[in-house]
Amino acid sequence: MKNNELKGKTIKQLHSNLSAIKVITIALVIVLSLLKVISIYGYVTKENKSTFIATFSVAIALCGVLPLQFMSMKKIKNELKYREDANE
Repeated sequence: MKNNELKGKTIKQLHSNLSAIKVITIALVIVLSLLKVISIYGYVTKENKSTFIATFSVAIALCGVLPLQFMSMKKIKNELKYREDANE
């Protein structure tokens, strides 16, 4: 998100975006953790390991989305803090 894009939104919209990003991030962490656990379990216990290696690779690759989510949350929090300081 660009800072100019954030400046055009109201405080209510920023709080709404922040809570949505938090929910999405939590869901993503849970799903990726579950995918990793299932992949490791399948790799250890099953004979056909190629499926579980591919699944684990997908989980690791999708972990790259998490830093982007955290950066978006940080930008929104900074914008909200800036607005609170400006109002004081």
